[in-house]
Amino acid sequence: MPTAFGRKASIADNLADMLGRQIAGGVLRPGDKLPSLRALAQLHGYAKNTVVAAFELLVSRGLVEARRGSGFYVLLQSPAAAMARSDDSAPLQRAMDVVWLMREQLKTQPDALALGDGFPPIDWLADMRLDRYHQKVVRTGLGALFRYGSRMGYAPLRDSLVRKLGMFGLGVTSQQLLLTQGANDALDLVIRHWVQPGETVLVDDPGYYLLFGKLKLAGARVLGVPRQADGPDVEALERLLHTERPRLFFTQSLAHNPTGSDLSAAKAQRILQLAGQQQMLIVENDPLADFKPTSSTRLSVLDQLARTIYIGSFSKSFSAALRVGFIACHPDLASDLADLRSLIHVSGSEYCERMVDVMLREGQYERHLVRLRGRLGQATAQALAWMDCQGCEVFARSEQSLYLWAAFPGCDDAVQLAEQLRAQQVTMAPGRVFSLDSSATSRWSRCNVGAMQSPRLDAALAAWRAVRG
Repeated sequence: MPTAFGRKASIADNLADMLGRQIAGGVLRPGDKLPSLRALAQLHGYAKNTVVAAFELLVSRGLVEARRGSGFYVLLQSPAAAMARSDDSAPLQRAMDVVWLMREQLKTQPDALALGDGFPPIDWLADMRLDRYHQKVVRTGLGALFRYGSRMGYAPLRDSLVRKLGMFGLGVTSQQLLLTQGANDALDLVIRHWVQPGETVLVDDPGYYLLFGKLKLAGARVLGVPRQADGPDVEALERLLHTERPRLFFTQSLAHNPTGSDLSAAKAQRILQLAGQQQMLIVENDPLADFKPTSSTRLSVLDQLARTIYIGSFSKSFSAALRVGFIACHPDLASDLADLRSLIHVSGSEYCERMVDVMLREGQYERHLVRLRGRLGQATAQALAWMDCQGCEVFARSEQSLYLWAAFPGCDDAVQLAEQLRAQQVTMAPGRVFSLDSSATSRWSRCNVGAMQSPRLDAALAAWRAVRG
């Protein structure tokens, strides 16, 4: 590669350029220590003098500094990195889309109050103590932990899930269960199997933003069924079924994300009746199953997987880091999806699957669920009382709901409210993110009940009201 002056770039030039790009891209940040001269020389097979020359070039460019006896450290933030950071904290309207909220969910900001978070508070889950199960997992089969997992997933866990789903009233065999890397992987497999470009599919609206992104990536024609406080709008669903003839309807019966609403028994029966008449398959996602009573209304239980696919996960009740979910469906479809999963992932993580199985078989699991539901019920009641005092409008009132869909008084655009509260280190999840039409203004926000008992929220809202006058 020639330099700016036309001469051929040296090895030192190329190494300096590579490190400079990492600094520019924010991979190496101000204060980070560069790898040692010896380490870089050995890694790339360079002479030590070459690495020294590269570091001196970076010093001359003002990007790093030498600290006697310690090494070389990144000194300045490059304009490109500064711009990237500026974009990351820019006003929300610049990034009100799937990618933005996904970034927010994956950020670790210990100093921020995550009012719009999609997960329960960490202290609600910490009593499961994942560290105590490691030795038990290893004892279940050390040799298998160095190989790929089985095609359908760890068989004992699938047997445990047969018993777990039986408690809901869903009768399945282990041949009807495919383990996945979380609920999102399960949704992705279903979409890859069923959805062709141009295919019309139905979703809850508002609904799960990441599902919208997956369907759009697949080239689907996505139509929304308005969500009401007791489930999907069945009249709108019936009209769409007659005019559009969709093959799939993705819905969340319980603890709906983002509204926190639950499906009523009457609507469930009508939805299944319509699905049977129009030969439509329903994909029921139930990520918060452990937070709800086993007797709650589920389409898959009423239908026994005749016209339904059931998706579950342990991310919300155990740990998102385990990445274990599952699909329950007809045995032939489960086998086809297993083949598809093999092409994409080869297999799941048998270590994580064994971990979940051990946790399910321990008596601690039932006690954990009792505590989890108790905490959720208390937090929901407190959050509803707080919202009533604030004069908020609440979309659906459930005795146990991780999410409340709320409109704050005097707020016509939840994005503007989110911008103001972000300055007070409170992160919100504005309703526009959860709408199929992400350009539409929404006064609604998803609020996590586990984050609402903080004086920081009251202070942030007080500051917002002061700005509004």
